[in-house]
This record gives sequence, structure tokens and C-alpha cells, in this order.
Amino acid sequence: MRAAAYTGDGVVSVTDATPTEPGPDDVVIDVAYVGVCGTDLHIIHGSMDARVSRPLVFGHEMSGTIRALGTDVTGWNVGDSVTVMPLDWDGTCPACRNGNQHICQNLDFIGIDSPGALQQTWTVPASTLVPLPASLSLRTAALIEPVAVAVHDVRRSELRAGDRAVVIGGGPIGVLIASVARQAGAEIVVLELDPARRLMIEQLGFTTVDPSATDATAWVEEWTGGAGADVVFEVSGAAAAVRSATTFARVRGTIVIVAIHPTPREIDLQRVFWRELRLLGARVYQRIDFERAIELLDSDAIDAEAVITSVYPLTGVTDALAELQSGRALKVLIDVQADA
Repeated sequence: MRAAAYTGDGVVSVTDATPTEPGPDDVVIDVAYVGVCGTDLHIIHGSMDARVSRPLVFGHEMSGTIRALGTDVTGWNVGDSVTVMPLDWDGTCPACRNGNQHICQNLDFIGIDSPGALQQTWTVPASTLVPLPASLSLRTAALIEPVAVAVHDVRRSELRAGDRAVVIGGGPIGVLIASVARQAGAEIVVLELDPARRLMIEQLGFTTVDPSATDATAWVEEWTGGAGADVVFEVSGAAAAVRSATTFARVRGTIVIVAIHPTPREIDLQRVFWRELRLLGARVYQRIDFERAIELLDSDAIDAEAVITSVYPLTGVTDALAELQSGRALKVLIDVQADA
């Protein structure tokens, strides 16, 4: 079979690989589509070299069908359409014992800490499988994982219908957060520097603001009648965005940190104190977030085809990552079974 692996120094190679035989509690999946994302870019840029083992077959946003079952696996059949919630927790740490298995203190994030989906057949624990409805295409189903991220972020914020929310950063996750928040009945503005991205976001029906050309704080104040936003999602990963986030939030508003910040950031704690702001982290997802993501995609509440910018064969993974890095794309998929 063919697989794409990060080998170090920014290099991703597509090579022949040997499929992993399933253990008693594992399944083997014929991978259909894999989405590439910002975390994958962090991996290939070397930002996670202290964490990953190389060569690493990466990728964690996927869809596929079951090819084979381990001897002890029940409740699944060969040919079932599935996605994978790529979290394998130990069940014994304090976080797990308190019901927070998704942020287990010894979490194996599959596709980062262990081999991921950019291979034609992928062996994973059966416990990670999530079933797909027959009405949902495998192409669209590759968006379930990032939509689940957005669902978790919005759910964590306790956003309510009628709220006004600011999304800082109009990349793929920012757009999906805006989409999920709109489905929850909120009004949204997306702050984004890149004009091409702003155009794509506006075509999805969202209001955008360029914070390099407009005083975004004054804009939000006017938009909210002087109150400030109910919820602010920081999705950009930029230091300047963290510094500005507190200026957008109303009294007792909520700021949700979604982006991965590789280094400590400066934040205005005086503003946090003065307005009694709530600062939340939102990391990965839980199974209910996957289930809600499937509902949203299956009902066309999120326009998958408007979000999917490009699809590449597995041999084109380097080009796919370059397009994602350029900022020209929203969501880039890899058709793992396609010929070059």
C-alpha cells in the first residue's frame, strides 16, 4: 500500500508501506479521504518534533470503510462506512477519572502520537470508530473531525441564540466555528487579514472586518451598541490577536482560546479583571461533538462543497500542504485511493 509520512526537515514522502495487522480489538479501514489542517503544518514545520516519532504517517481528519475486523470486535461489519475520533485515552489518569477522557493526561492523539490516516489501509482501535449514515458521502464525511472541533468550541462557550460573536481568524476552523455558531442562532463577524480569505468567507454569508484597515475594537463596539461581544473565539494563533481579544468582549463575556499557541502570549489581565471576563481553553472534542457534526453535515446545515477548496491524490500531498500553507484554501482533502 501507499502512505505519506513526515520524515523531518519539512519533508513529506509518499512510499510503499506494510499494512499493520489488527489486534483483537482493532479494525482495518480502507481510507477514502483525509483532510489536512494546521496541526499537520505544525508537524511538517518541525514544531512538534519533540513529540512525534519519525517517519510519521500523519492525518486525523478522515472517512473510509471497514476492510477487516479484529477477532474480538463486535457491532461492526466489513463494508461499514466510518470516521475515526482519533483519541485513545488510558482511562486511569485523574482527567479520565473525572470524566474528561478527551483530554487525558496521557492521551494518544492518533495521527500525531501514533500513525495516522494518510495511508491506504489504517489499523485503529474499534473504540475510536463513529458510524456514518448512508446518506452522507465519504467526501463530505472527511469534514466531520474539523466540524466536531468547531462544535466543541461553540458548546464550550455556552453561546446562545441571539448572541453576538467575534471570530478572530478566518482559516478553516474559524469558518467552521462561524458556521456552527450561526446554526446556533448567533450573529457573527469574522476578523481576517487576508483579502482572498475575506472574499471566500463573505461568499458564505458572513460579515468580515480587516483589522489592519479598520479599528476592529471600535467596529465591534458600534455593532454591539457599546456593549461588546458575548463570545470571542481566538482562532488565529497570533500574539496580536490574543492582546486584542479582551477589547472585544462585553462585561462577563467569554473568550475561547482555540488556536495552538506554541509560545506564551501576552494578555490584558487588567481587562479580564475589570470586565469579569471568562477565559476558556477548548481542545479537541467529545463523542457528542462528532455526533452533532454528522447531523450538521448530513442535513446540509454546513455547506461542505463551499468549504472544500481542493482535492489531491495521495501523491500530491506536498502540493496539498503547500496550498493550505498559502492561505488560499479553506479545506484541502486527499483522495487516498486515487491514482496520481
